[in-house]
Amino acid sequence: MILRWLRIWPMLWDMEDTMPTTVERALEALGLTDLNPGGFAGSWMGGGRPQQVVSPVDGQPLASVENVDRDAFEAILARCSEAFLVWRRVPAPKRGEVVKELGLELARNKEALADLVTLEMGKTRREALGEVQEMIDICDFAVGLSRQLYGLTMPSERGRHRIQEQWHPLGVVGVITAFNFPVAVWSWNTAIALVCGDTVLWKPSSRTPLTAVACTRLAERVLRRMGYDPAVCSLVIGRGSEIGDLINTDPRVALVSYTGSVPGGRHVGRLVQERFGRHILELGGNGAVIVSEKGDLDTALRAVYFGAIGTAGQRCTSTRRVIIHASIYDTFVARLQDLYGRTPIGDPRDDKQLMGPLVDAGAVDTMMAAIEAVKAQGGSIRCGGERLDLPGGCYVTPCLAEVRPSMPIVREETFAPVLYLMRYETIEEAIRIQNDVPQGLSSAIITNDLREAELFTSPEGSDCGLANVNTGTSGAEIGGAFGGEKETGGGRESGSDAWKAYMRRQTSAINYSGGVELAQGIVLEI
Repeated sequence: MILRWLRIWPMLWDMEDTMPTTVERALEALGLTDLNPGGFAGSWMGGGRPQQVVSPVDGQPLASVENVDRDAFEAILARCSEAFLVWRRVPAPKRGEVVKELGLELARNKEALADLVTLEMGKTRREALGEVQEMIDICDFAVGLSRQLYGLTMPSERGRHRIQEQWHPLGVVGVITAFNFPVAVWSWNTAIALVCGDTVLWKPSSRTPLTAVACTRLAERVLRRMGYDPAVCSLVIGRGSEIGDLINTDPRVALVSYTGSVPGGRHVGRLVQERFGRHILELGGNGAVIVSEKGDLDTALRAVYFGAIGTAGQRCTSTRRVIIHASIYDTFVARLQDLYGRTPIGDPRDDKQLMGPLVDAGAVDTMMAAIEAVKAQGGSIRCGGERLDLPGGCYVTPCLAEVRPSMPIVREETFAPVLYLMRYETIEEAIRIQNDVPQGLSSAIITNDLREAELFTSPEGSDCGLANVNTGTSGAEIGGAFGGEKETGGGRESGSDAWKAYMRRQTSAINYSGGVELAQGIVLEI
């Protein structure tokens, strides 16, 4: 997803050793203990079975979280719904002041929160720091937005009438997040929802509950300090099949924002639509980079490499396919293979490492199954794809696989550092290859040819929600709406006018004529 790799690149060649973060230091700094309640709506509660969180960094336990049961869920949603009735009356600029303070609170705790993201998810500390910075940045964006929730005015066909459009708070927003961006996705939704006048009910991934508890504690601190009901930012931790479906089926949740797999999105969409609720779906990605013979190969190398191995390939915007012009294929792949062979892999708390572990052993198994599928379908492994004997058992080497575009595995999203290499002859063929997958999130082309760049971003070009020129599939900024097409779900979060999804639109006719006139020339006599 959204990482600022261009800022990171210069640091990679001049790295100093850092002391690994201790579990105790990270937990203590954020007010976490060995056992933490997993539900919050003004007060902390649980009631369900505790789950132990194990770090993919070294396989050691971090802490435990007590899941919420149905009774706790009901109490939390009821309190979150009550909080909305008051929060919606707070003027939007005042709500923006709360979000501003949330951003400052996140900034004060940036180091500790990044440490916890690394320990719980396995993301390198550089990436974790970038993710927390993204939270701070979206708060800044939302503060400005709190004074720009514009409606329209339109001329009326009736004399002395005016038509106006207004945007009102929607209600409780259920935010269901994935493990790979354990804090950023919550912040995208929460910062926008809060300034729009909504309250938030967060269900994080069961793989990353500790960061959710930590963020909710920070939000609680801000809301209490400013005199608002802390149930504005509520939390429910539990299994998606239980707690997630309670969110999806409850009519008190006006909007469900779900980030996760395509099958999960189909399930959420069906349940929410059955009750005529709203949803934002951010689902699968299968990002591709077209490398033109008219592009800069150094730029292409950086864009493809970081897009493919960042977060160990566990981003929805990860580069999974690279489509290379036949005339430069051998040269480019040889350079990329050399870079892959020198990738520093290990403890993500150590700044010498560029790639950390996959999130768990199951993710490693999924990667190995994809590699076997490549071979079975007639492809070949150029390099990588091995398990590494490191603590925790979740480390692998990034893999380059030579494939044909028609192979079924190429159309699947493998959430791991497996990069598929393909050739093309014409730009039209390259665009056709890129678009010929079910997913439609992020895409890129590396070219210095203006016509190729314009074609790529035209209606005949990329069919993705994100289409980049001379940069990779990752690195989107918060100012632009984030999301994609086809099996990606069609949702939009973060910037631009994505805020409209979190509000309800109202059109009003204002009559100041002193009489009553109907539209379309209809006349009724009394």
